[in-house]
Amino acid sequence: MKRTIKEYKVFDKTADDSIAKLASLCSLDNTESLMQEILTTCVKLGMESGDIGDLKLINNCLKELRYSFKIFSPYRDAKKAVIFGSARSGKDSAEYKMAEEFAEKMTNKGYMVVTGGGSGVMEAGNKGAGPGKDFALNIRLPFEQKPNPYLDEKERLINFKYFFTRKLIFIKETDATALFPGGFGTNDEGFEALTLLQTGKSRPRPVILMEPKGSTYWAGWIRFVQEQLVKSRFIDRHDLSLFQVARSSDEAVEQIDAFYNVYHSLRYVEGLTVLRLNKPLSQRVLQSINHDFKDILTEGGIEPSPALREELEKGEYPNLSRLVMKFNLRDYGRLFELIRIINKED
Repeated sequence: MKRTIKEYKVFDKTADDSIAKLASLCSLDNTESLMQEILTTCVKLGMESGDIGDLKLINNCLKELRYSFKIFSPYRDAKKAVIFGSARSGKDSAEYKMAEEFAEKMTNKGYMVVTGGGSGVMEAGNKGAGPGKDFALNIRLPFEQKPNPYLDEKERLINFKYFFTRKLIFIKETDATALFPGGFGTNDEGFEALTLLQTGKSRPRPVILMEPKGSTYWAGWIRFVQEQLVKSRFIDRHDLSLFQVARSSDEAVEQIDAFYNVYHSLRYVEGLTVLRLNKPLSQRVLQSINHDFKDILTEGGIEPSPALREELEKGEYPNLSRLVMKFNLRDYGRLFELIRIINKED
């Protein structure tokens, strides 16, 4: 028996007709049905909630997300790296100097840089990126974290009230994460990035732990993760493959470049996991990964494929090579290991 999908409406004719008319007036191509749902949600909130605090929260979230999408939209084709680290790092600290150098080298490679907009490591990232190549996502705090002076284009400075909307944009709008030594905020951002990768809520990306010369910060962090999380089976040992350590800015740039050497992007289509590739794999590598990674498949093998119908309909990289598989949607650490093997293809 075919399941009937309930229409998403207010079920008040005057309201629903007004929403449909407004959605038609305000929508771009192919967005009208989504705009109608968004407007319906807003109207339902107004009809159901008298809590001013709840409505303010929704209002502020929508405003922050809308403005962020507007700012990032013209730059979606440029790869971006987000830099996290302490606001308290001095200009003479090893991590400040490393962050500045890393940002400069990443922008020389064609990347843009995104920081939290504050002082310390964040300031170093904006400083190293140079004019026109960076963004700053500042957070409004009771003690007023002021934006650093190195963001030259002020329209690429976004001020957030909420940490969670800010963190969403950090992940959504970037392609690589560089974590420098820092406090609670840095660890929060690092663990969230790893949690999203571990659970498949974020597309695969390089996460690089930047260990400046003379530092043991990440070595101690990894020791804790191994001794407390892995040994206690709170995480799988393969989850350690979700990140890498870099002891120089050159090493970090190489690791990020290597992640996108052959691997391009990932998509879930009709029960299949699709890995888009910058070039096809040799038969030798294909046979090898089918032998070594059959443990992460629910059935079948890892097969080359042209673009799938849904991808073609949406114009999603039709000319790229692909691998398709029935991934178990659980072992993302192993998936990262697969991606790194694929990226070694000559």
